[in-house]
Amino acid sequence: MRHLRAVTAGDSLRAKAEVDRELLGRVEALGAALRPTPVVRLAHPRLKLFAKLEYLSVVGSLKDRPAYYMLRDAVRSGAVRRSTTIVESSSGNTGSALAVFCRILGLNFVPVVDPNIQKQYLSLLEGACAQVVRVDIRDESGGFLKTRLAKVKELLETIGDAYWTDQYRNPSAMSAHYELTAGEILASFSALDYVFVGVSTGGTIAGVSRRLKAHLPRVKIVAVDAEGSAIFGQRPRPRYIPGIGSSIVPELLEHALIDDQVHVREVDTVDACHELLREHQILAGGSSGSAYAAIRSYPFAEPNPTVLFLCADRGTAYLDTVYDADWVAWRREQDASSVRTAARRGHEERPTRILVEQP
Repeated sequence: MRHLRAVTAGDSLRAKAEVDRELLGRVEALGAALRPTPVVRLAHPRLKLFAKLEYLSVVGSLKDRPAYYMLRDAVRSGAVRRSTTIVESSSGNTGSALAVFCRILGLNFVPVVDPNIQKQYLSLLEGACAQVVRVDIRDESGGFLKTRLAKVKELLETIGDAYWTDQYRNPSAMSAHYELTAGEILASFSALDYVFVGVSTGGTIAGVSRRLKAHLPRVKIVAVDAEGSAIFGQRPRPRYIPGIGSSIVPELLEHALIDDQVHVREVDTVDACHELLREHQILAGGSSGSAYAAIRSYPFAEPNPTVLFLCADRGTAYLDTVYDADWVAWRREQDASSVRTAARRGHEERPTRILVEQP
């Protein structure tokens, strides 16, 4: 796999920095905590359907591996020392994983978050970090990502010794999924027809797709995105379920080997999350529900194909949104209002594939 070079604050100054051997020993020992996550089969009348339960990772999500790899590789290069402050834009799993790992390693971590952050994630960050920076101004896309990134760059200028893990461009994030996530999938399957992967930073689908296709050339990689995300060319609009979609096109995505893409409405994500809990006893987060929603209505060409999707995180952080009746009712009304507005304007944007629940 061809590796990219991470672009971070102070690279030119740190290129010749001496490695902090004490910190390196700590970070190498921490790697033992990243154990394989299980694959379980789910009952389905037409598919051999499997879910990889990434929420059973040490901190609780798919982002544990890239968070660790980004820190480890930065320490190995000398870019991060015990005096360094880690900075990252995240209102979810990456920030949580970095917060826990930095706390264990004795590093200062400053997360930049936005109003869409779930209460559980915010509580974790406030407990683990001395400072949590919050932005509340939407960017021109209607989201907060560009505002968060601008704040990160501002912090890099004001903090004397700072390092940005830069999850949207850092090749270590892709390497983590190439080496670990995809490696675990290959250990569980000798053949696969489809793998559905939620897309946000691009690191997961880039790493997983490249390794799986090298060993299972017939596997089809299906990218799952949120309706209103800009990743695959849609006009960006406000989204309310974190963990999937983006208002920018992440650079890591150009390394992904994608066969098809599906856009999922957030109301369909909610329905799929509830079905996962009701039918399969899996309390999953938003991106997991999006992947499952894509599978429910995907036009599979083969009879009884073997299908895998990643359950990126647990649904406990979404109890006051995706699993809250009042929030769900509000989100359905928001969705219906958007459809009515678009219809009045006469130019409703049509996503790659609109998913509706099959009878």
